[in-house]
Amino acid sequence: MLTGVLEAAVYADDLEEARRFYGQVLGLTEIAARRGRHVFFRCGGSVVLVFCAEATRTPPPPGAALPVPPHGATGAGHLCLAVAEADMAALVTRLQKAGVAIEADFCWPNGVRSVYVRDPAGNSVEFAAPRLWGLDR
Repeated sequence: MLTGVLEAAVYADDLEEARRFYGQVLGLTEIAARRGRHVFFRCGGSVVLVFCAEATRTPPPPGAALPVPPHGATGAGHLCLAVAEADMAALVTRLQKAGVAIEADFCWPNGVRSVYVRDPAGNSVEFAAPRLWGLDR
């Protein structure tokens, strides 16, 4: 059966800005990149995929070693990254020091705090404790 989300994708035209945001600002570890197509990051037990949408819309050639179907989204997406409740204040400080504007910062009815920012491509990036959804990680 299914056990969780292995990877999640967002799309960005400027992969270097995405690399700076996800790698340097958020501190995720880059694990793979292909110039003009994608940059991938490890995030705990998952992977954040950042694709250039236009490059991923091109289907692979017949007989390609990796026959990944074409995909690609238009417009801003959403990604929520898990953060320990005890680490949220430090994360907010890190974001502010990096010049990242906080778009929203509030507590849900169950008491879990969510902080929202925009990545350089305009994707909505949320940070919240897994308890938001009743998960224990």
